[in-house]
Amino acid sequence: MVMWVFGYGSLIWKTGFHYDERVVGFIRGYRRVFYQGSTDHRGTPDFPGRTVTLQAFPGELCYLEVREKQYDSKDPDSMTPAINGVMVYMASPDTRTNKNYLGPAPLEEMAKQIIHAEGPSGPNRDYIFHLENALNQLGCDDLHVRDVANAVRKILLEMKTGL
Repeated sequence: MVMWVFGYGSLIWKTGFHYDERVVGFIRGYRRVFYQGSTDHRGTPDFPGRTVTLQAFPGELCYLEVREKQYDSKDPDSMTPAINGVMVYMASPDTRTNKNYLGPAPLEEMAKQIIHAEGPSGPNRDYIFHLENALNQLGCDDLHVRDVANAVRKILLEMKTGL
């Protein structure tokens, strides 16, 4: 039996299980966001860390459909998934069923939470820096990950220099 698992967070750099093949991919219409709380790995129930989940983000394809409407055709192969039957774990934004969903917050607030959170798997800041590095190695520049990582760096530098 073949089973694919789509890793968009820590599974990118810390799989934790044997696999036969690894491919780089994406899911159209979704983006990574630091909206999921971690009370068991990168934080505690009293001070949850923030980890990524996927959020529907259809804007990119809608934008392209409008922008490129003058063209009379598009490559149908580009709309065909390269891999089907993929297991994807996503956090529901429904706080009645997902008690750890934190949702959106201002960048600085997320960064402060990430700096101070630590759990059994280590400091929350390590999670974001490992994710940013792993994505960069894959040639993926995720704006949200980069912005949050830079906000964390800025606050850490201010804490270090006493600004």
